[in-house]
Amino acid sequence: MKELQHVNKYFLKYKWHIIAGFVFVALSNYFRVLQPQAIRQALDLVYENIKLYRLYAGFEAQAFMLGEIGRSLFYFAILVLILALLMGVFMYYMRQTIIVMSRLIEYDLRKEIYIHYQELDLGFFRKNMTGDLMARITEDVNKVRMYLGPAVLYGINLFTLFVMVIYSMFSVNAELSWYCLMPLPLLSLSIYFVSSVIHRKSTVIQQQLAKLNSIAQEVFSGIRVIKSYTQEKAMDGYFAEQCEEYKVRSLKLAKINALFFPLMLLIIGASTIITIYFGGLQVYKGNITPGNIAEFVIYVNMLTWPVTSIGWIASIIQQAEASQKRINEFLKEKPEITSLTEEITPIHGEIEFRNVSFTYPDTGIQALKNCTFKLVLGDKLAIIGKTGAGKTTIADLLLRMYDPTEGAILLDGKDLKSYNLEHLRQRIGYIPQDVFYFQTRSIITSYLDWTNRQKLQKM
Repeated sequence: MKELQHVNKYFLKYKWHIIAGFVFVALSNYFRVLQPQAIRQALDLVYENIKLYRLYAGFEAQAFMLGEIGRSLFYFAILVLILALLMGVFMYYMRQTIIVMSRLIEYDLRKEIYIHYQELDLGFFRKNMTGDLMARITEDVNKVRMYLGPAVLYGINLFTLFVMVIYSMFSVNAELSWYCLMPLPLLSLSIYFVSSVIHRKSTVIQQQLAKLNSIAQEVFSGIRVIKSYTQEKAMDGYFAEQCEEYKVRSLKLAKINALFFPLMLLIIGASTIITIYFGGLQVYKGNITPGNIAEFVIYVNMLTWPVTSIGWIASIIQQAEASQKRINEFLKEKPEITSLTEEITPIHGEIEFRNVSFTYPDTGIQALKNCTFKLVLGDKLAIIGKTGAGKTTIADLLLRMYDPTEGAILLDGKDLKSYNLEHLRQRIGYIPQDVFYFQTRSIITSYLDWTNRQKLQKM
Protein backbone atom coordinates (compact mmCIF):
# COMPACT_ATOMS: atom_id res chain seq x y z
CA MET A 1 0.00 0.00 0.00
CA LYS A 2 2.96 2.30 -0.54
CA GLU A 3 1.31 4.26 -3.36
CA LEU A 4 -1.93 4.70 -1.39
CA GLN A 5 -0.10 6.68 1.28
CA HIS A 6 -0.82 9.73 -0.88
CA VAL A 7 -4.48 9.72 0.24
CA ASN A 8 -3.63 9.54 3.95
CA LYS A 9 -3.77 13.34 4.09
CA TYR A 10 -7.44 13.15 3.17
CA PHE A 11 -8.10 10.64 5.95
CA LEU A 12 -6.64 13.20 8.33
CA LYS A 13 -8.81 15.93 6.81
CA TYR A 14 -11.98 13.87 7.33
CA LYS A 15 -10.90 12.19 10.56
CA TRP A 16 -14.22 12.88 12.29
CA HIS A 17 -16.06 10.98 9.56
CA ILE A 18 -13.82 7.97 10.18
CA ILE A 19 -14.16 8.19 13.98
CA ALA A 20 -17.94 8.49 13.80
CA GLY A 21 -18.07 5.68 11.24
CA PHE A 22 -15.98 3.42 13.49
CA VAL A 23 -18.33 4.07 16.41
CA PHE A 24 -21.42 3.36 14.31
CA VAL A 25 -19.87 0.14 12.94
CA ALA A 26 -19.01 -1.02 16.47
CA LEU A 27 -22.53 -0.28 17.75
CA SER A 28 -24.11 -2.02 14.77
CA ASN A 29 -22.01 -5.13 15.32
CA TYR A 30 -22.64 -5.04 19.07
CA PHE A 31 -26.38 -5.38 18.56
CA ARG A 32 -25.73 -7.95 15.84
CA VAL A 33 -23.71 -10.16 18.18
CA LEU A 34 -26.45 -10.00 20.82
CA GLN A 35 -28.94 -11.68 18.47
CA PRO A 36 -27.37 -15.21 18.58
CA GLN A 37 -27.25 -14.97 22.36
CA ALA A 38 -30.98 -14.24 22.49
CA ILE A 39 -31.64 -17.18 20.14
CA ARG A 40 -29.48 -19.43 22.33
CA GLN A 41 -31.48 -18.48 25.43
CA ALA A 42 -34.74 -19.18 23.57
CA LEU A 43 -33.59 -22.65 22.45
CA ASP A 44 -32.27 -23.49 25.91
CA LEU A 45 -35.61 -22.40 27.35
CA VAL A 46 -37.42 -24.86 25.09
CA TYR A 47 -34.87 -27.65 25.73
CA GLU A 48 -35.02 -27.25 29.52
CA ASN A 49 -38.84 -27.13 29.67
CA ILE A 50 -39.64 -29.85 27.13
CA LYS A 51 -39.18 -32.66 29.65
CA LEU A 52 -41.23 -30.83 32.23
CA TYR A 53 -43.91 -30.26 29.62
CA ARG A 54 -44.12 -34.00 28.90
CA LEU A 55 -44.46 -34.81 32.62
CA TYR A 56 -47.74 -32.89 32.69
CA ALA A 57 -49.21 -34.92 29.83
CA GLY A 58 -52.98 -35.27 30.40
CA PHE A 59 -53.11 -32.40 32.93
CA GLU A 60 -54.49 -28.88 32.44
CA ALA A 61 -51.14 -27.50 33.57
CA GLN A 62 -49.63 -28.79 30.33
CA ALA A 63 -51.65 -26.31 28.28
CA PHE A 64 -50.70 -23.52 30.67
CA MET A 65 -47.02 -24.42 30.39
CA LEU A 66 -47.30 -24.53 26.59
CA GLY A 67 -48.74 -21.03 26.66
CA GLU A 68 -45.94 -19.77 28.90
CA ILE A 69 -43.30 -21.25 26.57
CA GLY A 70 -45.02 -19.67 23.58
CA ARG A 71 -45.17 -16.26 25.27
CA SER A 72 -41.50 -16.49 26.24
CA LEU A 73 -40.52 -17.37 22.66
CA PHE A 74 -42.64 -14.47 21.42
CA TYR A 75 -40.77 -12.08 23.73
CA PHE A 76 -37.45 -13.46 22.48
CA ALA A 77 -38.62 -12.95 18.89
CA ILE A 78 -39.52 -9.32 19.66
CA LEU A 79 -36.12 -8.88 21.31
CA VAL A 80 -34.32 -10.23 18.22
CA LEU A 81 -36.34 -7.89 15.98
CA ILE A 82 -35.49 -4.90 18.19
CA LEU A 83 -31.80 -5.81 18.12
CA ALA A 84 -31.97 -6.18 14.32
CA LEU A 85 -33.67 -2.78 14.04
CA LEU A 86 -31.00 -1.09 16.17
CA MET A 87 -28.31 -2.83 14.11
CA GLY A 88 -29.93 -1.51 10.91
CA VAL A 89 -30.15 2.05 12.23
CA PHE A 90 -26.45 2.20 13.10
CA MET A 91 -25.59 0.46 9.82
CA TYR A 92 -27.37 3.31 8.01
CA TYR A 93 -25.37 5.92 9.89
CA MET A 94 -22.06 4.11 9.33
CA ARG A 95 -22.68 4.32 5.57
CA GLN A 96 -23.66 7.97 5.88
CA THR A 97 -20.27 8.73 7.42
CA ILE A 98 -17.71 6.49 5.72
CA ILE A 99 -19.25 6.31 2.22
CA VAL A 100 -19.93 10.07 2.27
CA MET A 101 -16.29 10.58 3.30
CA SER A 102 -15.16 8.54 0.28
CA ARG A 103 -17.21 10.75 -2.04
CA LEU A 104 -15.73 13.89 -0.49
CA ILE A 105 -12.20 12.55 -0.91
CA GLU A 106 -13.01 11.52 -4.49
CA TYR A 107 -14.02 15.13 -5.18
CA ASP A 108 -10.84 16.48 -3.56
CA LEU A 109 -8.61 14.01 -5.42
CA ARG A 110 -10.15 14.80 -8.80
CA LYS A 111 -9.78 18.51 -8.09
CA GLU A 112 -6.15 18.01 -7.08
CA ILE A 113 -5.39 16.15 -10.32
CA TYR A 114 -7.27 18.69 -12.44
CA ILE A 115 -5.44 21.64 -10.89
CA HIS A 116 -2.11 19.83 -11.27
CA TYR A 117 -2.82 19.19 -14.95
CA GLN A 118 -3.31 22.91 -15.48
CA GLU A 119 -0.04 23.74 -13.75
CA LEU A 120 2.01 21.47 -16.02
CA ASP A 121 3.72 22.94 -19.06
CA LEU A 122 2.97 22.32 -22.72
CA GLY A 123 5.77 19.78 -23.06
CA PHE A 124 3.97 17.42 -20.68
CA PHE A 125 0.84 17.40 -22.83
CA ARG A 126 2.90 16.76 -25.97
CA LYS A 127 4.42 13.68 -24.36
CA ASN A 128 1.18 12.21 -22.96
CA MET A 129 -2.01 11.23 -24.74
CA THR A 130 -5.26 12.98 -23.81
CA GLY A 131 -7.07 9.66 -23.37
CA ASP A 132 -4.51 8.56 -20.80
CA LEU A 133 -4.93 11.84 -18.91
CA MET A 134 -8.70 11.34 -18.88
CA ALA A 135 -8.43 7.71 -17.75
CA ARG A 136 -6.37 8.68 -14.70
CA ILE A 137 -8.80 11.37 -13.55
CA THR A 138 -11.87 9.17 -14.11
CA GLU A 139 -11.34 5.39 -14.07
CA ASP A 140 -8.31 5.42 -11.78
CA VAL A 141 -9.93 7.80 -9.30
CA ASN A 142 -13.01 5.53 -9.23
CA LYS A 143 -10.79 2.58 -8.31
CA VAL A 144 -9.20 4.60 -5.50
CA ARG A 145 -12.65 5.66 -4.23
CA MET A 146 -13.59 2.01 -3.82
CA TYR A 147 -10.67 1.72 -1.42
CA LEU A 148 -11.57 4.94 0.40
CA GLY A 149 -15.21 3.89 0.92
CA PRO A 150 -16.26 0.22 0.69
CA ALA A 151 -12.84 -1.23 1.49
CA VAL A 152 -12.41 0.96 4.59
CA LEU A 153 -16.02 0.35 5.64
CA TYR A 154 -15.84 -3.42 5.38
CA GLY A 155 -12.35 -3.43 6.83
CA ILE A 156 -13.58 -1.70 10.00
CA ASN A 157 -16.65 -3.95 10.01
CA LEU A 158 -14.44 -7.03 9.71
CA PHE A 159 -12.19 -5.95 12.59
CA THR A 160 -14.94 -5.01 15.05
CA LEU A 161 -17.13 -8.03 14.23
CA PHE A 162 -14.20 -10.43 14.57
CA VAL A 163 -13.24 -9.03 17.94
CA MET A 164 -16.81 -9.22 19.30
CA VAL A 165 -17.65 -12.63 17.84
CA ILE A 166 -14.40 -14.30 18.88
CA TYR A 167 -14.71 -12.83 22.39
CA SER A 168 -18.27 -14.18 22.65
CA MET A 169 -17.21 -17.62 21.37
CA PHE A 170 -14.26 -17.99 23.74
CA SER A 171 -16.35 -16.85 26.69
CA VAL A 172 -18.62 -19.85 26.05
CA ASN A 173 -16.11 -22.59 25.19
CA ALA A 174 -12.49 -22.08 24.20
CA GLU A 175 -11.94 -25.60 22.81
CA LEU A 176 -14.91 -25.41 20.44
CA SER A 177 -13.86 -21.91 19.38
CA TRP A 178 -10.42 -23.15 18.33
CA TYR A 179 -11.99 -25.88 16.24
CA CYS A 180 -14.32 -23.39 14.54
CA LEU A 181 -11.50 -20.97 13.70
CA MET A 182 -9.07 -23.68 12.56
CA PRO A 183 -9.69 -23.21 8.78
CA LEU A 184 -8.94 -19.45 8.86
CA PRO A 185 -5.12 -19.72 8.38
CA LEU A 186 -5.80 -21.56 5.11
CA LEU A 187 -8.01 -18.66 4.09
CA SER A 188 -5.24 -16.18 4.87
CA LEU A 189 -2.77 -18.04 2.65
CA SER A 190 -5.32 -18.09 -0.18
CA ILE A 191 -5.86 -14.35 0.13
CA TYR A 192 -2.11 -13.67 0.05
CA PHE A 193 -1.62 -15.71 -3.11
CA VAL A 194 -4.65 -14.40 -5.02
CA SER A 195 -4.21 -10.73 -4.08
CA SER A 196 -0.70 -10.69 -5.54
CA VAL A 197 -2.02 -12.10 -8.83
CA ILE A 198 -4.88 -9.57 -8.82
CA HIS A 199 -2.42 -6.71 -8.34
CA ARG A 200 -0.38 -7.68 -11.41
CA LYS A 201 -3.38 -8.19 -13.64
CA SER A 202 -5.14 -5.01 -12.46
CA THR A 203 -2.13 -2.89 -13.41
CA VAL A 204 -2.08 -4.34 -16.93
CA ILE A 205 -5.85 -3.89 -17.32
CA GLN A 206 -5.73 -0.23 -16.29
CA GLN A 207 -2.94 0.44 -18.78
CA GLN A 208 -4.95 -1.20 -21.56
CA LEU A 209 -8.03 0.84 -20.61
CA ALA A 210 -6.01 4.04 -20.84
CA LYS A 211 -4.87 2.96 -24.30
CA LEU A 212 -8.49 2.42 -25.39
CA ASN A 213 -9.45 5.87 -24.14
CA SER A 214 -6.56 7.43 -26.03
CA ILE A 215 -7.52 5.68 -29.28
CA ALA A 216 -11.16 6.76 -28.96
CA GLN A 217 -10.18 10.35 -28.18
CA GLU A 218 -7.84 10.57 -31.17
CA VAL A 219 -10.40 9.03 -33.54
CA PHE A 220 -13.18 11.38 -32.51
CA SER A 221 -10.88 14.41 -32.56
CA GLY A 222 -9.59 13.56 -36.04
CA ILE A 223 -12.84 12.21 -37.46
CA ARG A 224 -12.73 14.66 -40.41
CA VAL A 225 -9.35 13.32 -41.50
CA ILE A 226 -10.45 9.70 -41.08
CA LYS A 227 -13.58 10.24 -43.17
CA SER A 228 -11.69 12.21 -45.81
CA TYR A 229 -9.30 9.29 -46.39
CA THR A 230 -12.02 6.60 -45.85
CA GLN A 231 -10.07 4.97 -43.03
CA GLU A 232 -13.13 4.07 -40.93
CA LYS A 233 -12.70 0.31 -41.39
CA ALA A 234 -9.00 0.42 -40.61
CA MET A 235 -9.60 2.35 -37.38
CA ASP A 236 -12.51 0.06 -36.48
CA GLY A 237 -10.28 -2.97 -36.91
CA TYR A 238 -7.50 -1.49 -34.78
CA PHE A 239 -9.92 -0.44 -32.04
CA ALA A 240 -11.60 -3.87 -32.09
CA GLU A 241 -8.20 -5.52 -31.73
CA GLN A 242 -7.38 -3.43 -28.65
CA CYS A 243 -10.87 -4.08 -27.20
CA GLU A 244 -10.29 -7.81 -27.64
CA GLU A 245 -7.02 -7.52 -25.74
CA TYR A 246 -8.80 -5.68 -22.93
CA LYS A 247 -11.54 -8.33 -22.86
CA VAL A 248 -9.05 -11.21 -22.65
CA ARG A 249 -7.15 -9.59 -19.78
CA SER A 250 -10.35 -8.73 -17.90
CA LEU A 251 -11.68 -12.28 -18.27
CA LYS A 252 -8.46 -13.68 -16.80
CA LEU A 253 -8.93 -11.47 -13.75
CA ALA A 254 -12.62 -12.44 -13.52
CA LYS A 255 -11.69 -16.15 -13.56
CA ILE A 256 -9.41 -15.66 -10.59
CA ASN A 257 -12.16 -13.91 -8.63
CA ALA A 258 -14.67 -16.58 -9.70
CA LEU A 259 -12.47 -19.36 -8.28
CA PHE A 260 -11.54 -17.44 -5.15
CA PHE A 261 -14.96 -16.72 -3.65
CA PRO A 262 -16.26 -20.34 -3.82
CA LEU A 263 -13.02 -21.42 -2.16
CA MET A 264 -13.69 -19.09 0.76
CA LEU A 265 -17.31 -20.28 1.05
CA LEU A 266 -16.04 -23.88 1.13
CA ILE A 267 -13.74 -23.00 4.02
CA ILE A 268 -16.60 -21.34 5.92
CA GLY A 269 -18.79 -24.37 5.26
CA ALA A 270 -16.08 -26.57 6.73
CA SER A 271 -16.12 -24.41 9.85
CA THR A 272 -19.87 -24.95 10.17
CA ILE A 273 -19.53 -28.74 9.92
CA ILE A 274 -16.71 -28.74 12.47
CA THR A 275 -18.88 -26.62 14.79
CA ILE A 276 -21.79 -29.04 14.65
CA TYR A 277 -19.61 -32.14 15.13
CA PHE A 278 -17.41 -30.96 17.98
CA GLY A 279 -20.27 -28.96 19.48
CA GLY A 280 -22.30 -32.18 19.73
CA LEU A 281 -19.42 -33.81 21.56
CA GLN A 282 -19.26 -30.89 24.01
CA VAL A 283 -23.01 -31.15 24.64
CA TYR A 284 -22.63 -34.88 25.30
CA LYS A 285 -19.91 -34.08 27.86
CA GLY A 286 -22.15 -31.46 29.46
CA ASN A 287 -19.77 -28.57 28.80
CA ILE A 288 -22.25 -26.55 26.71
CA THR A 289 -25.97 -26.55 26.01
CA PRO A 290 -27.71 -27.37 22.69
CA GLY A 291 -28.49 -23.67 22.38
CA ASN A 292 -24.77 -22.97 22.32
CA ILE A 293 -24.41 -25.09 19.18
CA ALA A 294 -27.03 -22.95 17.43
CA GLU A 295 -25.26 -19.85 18.78
CA PHE A 296 -21.90 -20.99 17.39
CA VAL A 297 -23.41 -21.93 14.01
CA ILE A 298 -24.89 -18.43 13.76
CA TYR A 299 -21.55 -16.91 14.76
CA VAL A 300 -19.74 -18.91 12.09
CA ASN A 301 -22.26 -17.90 9.44
CA MET A 302 -22.13 -14.36 10.75
CA LEU A 303 -18.43 -14.38 9.89
CA THR A 304 -19.14 -15.70 6.37
CA TRP A 305 -19.48 -12.32 4.64
CA PRO A 306 -16.72 -10.54 6.62
CA VAL A 307 -14.32 -13.41 5.94
CA THR A 308 -15.44 -13.57 2.31
CA SER A 309 -15.03 -9.81 2.05
CA ILE A 310 -11.34 -10.19 2.95
CA GLY A 311 -10.71 -11.36 -0.60
CA TRP A 312 -12.93 -8.63 -2.01
CA ILE A 313 -11.20 -5.98 0.11
CA ALA A 314 -7.80 -7.34 -0.95
CA SER A 315 -8.88 -7.13 -4.59
CA ILE A 316 -10.11 -3.54 -4.17
CA ILE A 317 -6.92 -2.47 -2.41
CA GLN A 318 -4.72 -4.07 -5.06
CA GLN A 319 -6.66 -2.39 -7.87
CA ALA A 320 -6.60 0.93 -6.00
CA GLU A 321 -2.86 0.56 -5.46
CA ALA A 322 -2.35 0.07 -9.20
CA SER A 323 -4.58 3.05 -10.03
CA GLN A 324 -3.03 5.35 -7.42
CA LYS A 325 0.41 4.47 -8.76
CA ARG A 326 -0.69 5.71 -12.19
CA ILE A 327 -2.11 8.88 -10.61
CA ASN A 328 1.05 9.49 -8.60
CA GLU A 329 3.17 9.23 -11.74
CA PHE A 330 1.52 12.40 -13.04
CA LEU A 331 1.23 14.12 -9.66
CA LYS A 332 5.01 13.75 -9.26
CA GLU A 333 5.55 15.55 -12.58
CA LYS A 334 6.86 19.05 -11.98
CA PRO A 335 6.30 21.85 -14.49
CA GLU A 336 9.51 23.02 -16.12
CA ILE A 337 7.96 26.43 -16.79
CA THR A 338 7.23 28.17 -13.50
CA SER A 339 6.71 31.71 -12.32
CA LEU A 340 9.79 32.83 -10.38
CA THR A 341 8.13 35.88 -8.87
CA GLU A 342 4.75 37.03 -7.65
CA GLU A 343 5.59 40.67 -8.34
CA ILE A 344 3.54 42.32 -11.11
CA THR A 345 5.92 44.27 -13.34
CA PRO A 346 4.44 46.75 -15.88
CA ILE A 347 4.99 45.64 -19.49
CA HIS A 348 5.59 48.20 -22.27
CA GLY A 349 6.32 45.88 -25.17
CA GLU A 350 9.99 46.03 -26.22
CA ILE A 351 10.92 42.49 -27.34
CA GLU A 352 14.36 41.10 -28.14
CA PHE A 353 15.40 37.57 -29.15
CA ARG A 354 19.12 37.23 -28.55
CA ASN A 355 20.75 34.17 -30.19
CA VAL A 356 17.77 32.00 -29.32
CA SER A 357 17.92 28.30 -30.15
CA PHE A 358 15.25 25.77 -29.25
CA THR A 359 14.94 22.00 -29.56
CA TYR A 360 11.67 20.24 -28.72
CA PRO A 361 12.36 17.91 -25.77
CA ASP A 362 9.90 15.19 -26.83
CA THR A 363 11.02 14.84 -30.46
CA GLY A 364 14.56 16.24 -30.48
CA ILE A 365 13.70 18.44 -33.48
CA GLN A 366 15.55 21.77 -33.54
CA ALA A 367 12.99 24.44 -34.45
CA LEU A 368 15.17 27.56 -33.98
CA LYS A 369 18.90 28.20 -34.26
CA ASN A 370 20.56 31.49 -33.29
CA CYS A 371 17.36 33.49 -33.86
CA THR A 372 17.99 37.20 -33.22
CA PHE A 373 15.71 40.22 -33.67
CA LYS A 374 14.53 43.26 -31.74
CA LEU A 375 11.22 45.13 -31.68
CA VAL A 376 10.86 48.50 -29.97
CA LEU A 377 7.55 49.92 -28.82
CA GLY A 378 5.29 50.47 -31.86
CA ASP A 379 7.19 48.21 -34.27
CA LYS A 380 5.45 45.47 -36.23
CA LEU A 381 6.96 42.22 -37.43
CA ALA A 382 5.58 39.60 -39.83
CA ILE A 383 7.26 36.21 -39.89
CA ILE A 384 6.70 34.01 -42.93
CA GLY A 385 8.04 30.61 -43.84
CA LYS A 386 7.14 27.08 -44.74
CA THR A 387 5.58 24.57 -42.35
CA GLY A 388 8.00 23.69 -39.57
CA ALA A 389 10.12 26.80 -40.02
CA GLY A 390 9.58 27.81 -36.38
CA LYS A 391 6.90 30.51 -36.64
CA THR A 392 4.67 28.98 -33.97
CA THR A 393 7.69 28.20 -31.84
CA ILE A 394 8.59 31.91 -31.64
CA ALA A 395 5.08 32.71 -30.38
CA ASP A 396 5.20 29.84 -27.86
CA LEU A 397 8.58 31.00 -26.56
CA LEU A 398 7.28 34.54 -26.16
CA LEU A 399 4.38 33.17 -24.06
CA ARG A 400 6.83 31.00 -22.12
CA MET A 401 5.10 27.81 -23.16
CA TYR A 402 8.72 26.68 -23.45
CA ASP A 403 12.03 28.19 -22.39
CA PRO A 404 14.87 28.57 -24.95
CA THR A 405 17.44 25.81 -25.14
CA GLU A 406 20.09 28.47 -25.72
CA GLY A 407 20.12 32.26 -25.75
CA ALA A 408 17.75 34.67 -24.02
CA ILE A 409 14.45 36.46 -24.64
CA LEU A 410 14.26 39.99 -23.25
CA LEU A 411 11.11 41.97 -22.56
CA ASP A 412 11.67 45.68 -21.83
CA GLY A 413 15.34 44.81 -21.35
CA LYS A 414 14.67 42.15 -18.69
CA ASP A 415 14.84 38.41 -19.05
CA LEU A 416 11.41 36.94 -19.78
CA LYS A 417 11.79 34.53 -16.85
CA SER A 418 11.82 37.42 -14.38
CA TYR A 419 8.17 38.29 -15.10
CA ASN A 420 5.14 36.90 -13.34
CA LEU A 421 3.95 34.14 -15.70
CA GLU A 422 0.21 34.71 -15.31
CA HIS A 423 0.56 38.47 -15.78
CA LEU A 424 2.79 37.97 -18.83
CA ARG A 425 0.28 35.79 -20.62
CA GLN A 426 -2.59 38.11 -19.73
CA ARG A 427 -0.77 40.98 -21.46
CA ILE A 428 -0.20 39.09 -24.74
CA GLY A 429 -2.89 38.61 -27.39
CA TYR A 430 -2.41 35.19 -28.97
CA ILE A 431 -4.44 33.41 -31.67
CA PRO A 432 -3.26 29.79 -32.06
CA GLN A 433 -3.22 28.09 -35.45
CA ASP A 434 -5.09 25.05 -34.07
CA VAL A 435 -8.60 26.33 -33.39
CA PHE A 436 -10.54 24.68 -30.57
CA TYR A 437 -14.23 25.40 -29.95
CA PHE A 438 -15.65 25.15 -26.45
CA GLN A 439 -19.08 23.94 -27.51
CA THR A 440 -20.46 23.29 -24.03
CA ARG A 441 -22.22 26.49 -22.97
CA SER A 442 -22.29 25.39 -19.34
CA ILE A 443 -18.46 25.46 -19.23
CA ILE A 444 -18.32 29.02 -20.57
CA THR A 445 -21.17 30.14 -18.29
CA SER A 446 -19.53 28.56 -15.23
CA TYR A 447 -16.20 30.19 -16.11
CA LEU A 448 -17.79 33.64 -16.47
CA ASP A 449 -19.67 33.19 -13.19
CA TRP A 450 -16.43 32.18 -11.46
CA THR A 451 -14.49 35.16 -12.85
CA ASN A 452 -17.27 37.54 -11.77
CA ARG A 453 -17.21 36.11 -8.24
CA GLN A 454 -13.44 36.54 -8.11
CA LYS A 455 -13.76 40.19 -9.15
CA LEU A 456 -16.44 40.82 -6.51
CA GLN A 457 -14.24 39.27 -3.80
CA LYS A 458 -11.37 41.60 -4.72
CA MET A 459 -13.57 44.71 -4.59
